[in-house]
Amino acid sequence: MCLVLGIALICTIMLLLLWVIWFFKQWHYIDVILEMYQNKDGFKTAITDSTIDVQETRESKLIYDIQQILSRAAWTESEALRGKQKVTELLSDLSHQLKTPLANIILDIEVLESDMADMDENQKQEFLFHAKAQATTMQWLIQCLLKASRLEDGVVQFQAEDANIKHTIAQATSAVYAQASKKNIEICVTNIDNILLYHNPKWTAEAIANVLENAIKYSPEKSQITISMDKMDIYTKITIQDQGPGIPETEYNKIFQRFYRGKHSNTVHGTGLGLYLAQLIMQKEQGYITVDSKLNCGSRFNFFLLNPKSFTFES
Repeated sequence: MCLVLGIALICTIMLLLLWVIWFFKQWHYIDVILEMYQNKDGFKTAITDSTIDVQETRESKLIYDIQQILSRAAWTESEALRGKQKVTELLSDLSHQLKTPLANIILDIEVLESDMADMDENQKQEFLFHAKAQATTMQWLIQCLLKASRLEDGVVQFQAEDANIKHTIAQATSAVYAQASKKNIEICVTNIDNILLYHNPKWTAEAIANVLENAIKYSPEKSQITISMDKMDIYTKITIQDQGPGIPETEYNKIFQRFYRGKHSNTVHGTGLGLYLAQLIMQKEQGYITVDSKLNCGSRFNFFLLNPKSFTFES
C-alpha cells in the first residue's frame, strides 16, 4: 500500500513540475509580446512582415499591368504612325508616277479639241490611241502599287502549294505573247520538266510575266528569250535569258527596288515596279530571284522555287 502511495506521489510531483515549466514558458512569451508592443517600430515591423510579400506581389502585378497597357498604347500609336506614313508614301508615289501620263492625256485631249476640224481620221485615231495607252499605263501602275503595298503589309495573303510549274510558265508566256509578237521576239522554252514545285501558280505566273515583259521591252527586234530549268537539291532554278543591253553589276541590287530604273533604260518606257513586285512574290513563297548580267551581253534572271519535300518550315 505504501509503495502505491509513493508512486502516486512521485507522479503527481512530476506532473506539477511539468505544469510549472509550461507556465513559465508561456509567461516568457507574454513578456516578449508586451515588450514588442512597447516598442512601436518593432511591433509594427512584426505585424507587417507577414503582409509585405503580399503587398509587394500586388504592387508588382499592378506595375506589370500598367506597363502592358502602356506598351500596347505605344504599339498602337506606332502602328498608326506607320500606317499613316505608308499612306503618305503611297500617295506620294502615285502622284509622282501618274503626273506624266496624266499630263500626256490632257495634252492629247486639248490638241483634239482645238484642231479636230483640221485633222483627218488617221490623226484623230493616233491621238486617241496615245491617250488610251497613257490611261492604260495609269491603270496598270495603280494596280501594281496597290498589289505591292498589300503584299508588304500582309493584307493580301496567298497560299503556296506543290503545283505544276510547267503550267505556270505556260500561263506567264501566254500573258506576254502579244508583246513579243509585236517585236518579232521568239520565246523559247527548253528543258522544262513537268514537275511539282512549291509555289502559287497565279502569283508566280505574274512574277515570271513581269520579268518577261522587261526582257521584251529591252530586247531588240527579232531576238530570242530563253526559259530553262535546272533542278538542285533544295531549289529548282528557272532562268529567263534575253539578248538585251544587259545590266551593270553595280545595279544588281538596285533594280529590285521600287521605281528604280537603270541608267541605260531612259529610251524604254517603264515604271520600275515589275521586278520589285516579282521579288515580293518570291519572298512570300520562301523563294528568291537573282540577276546575272553584263553590259551588251544580255541578262539572266533566275527564279529559285522550293522543291516539294524540301519545304520544312512555316510559310
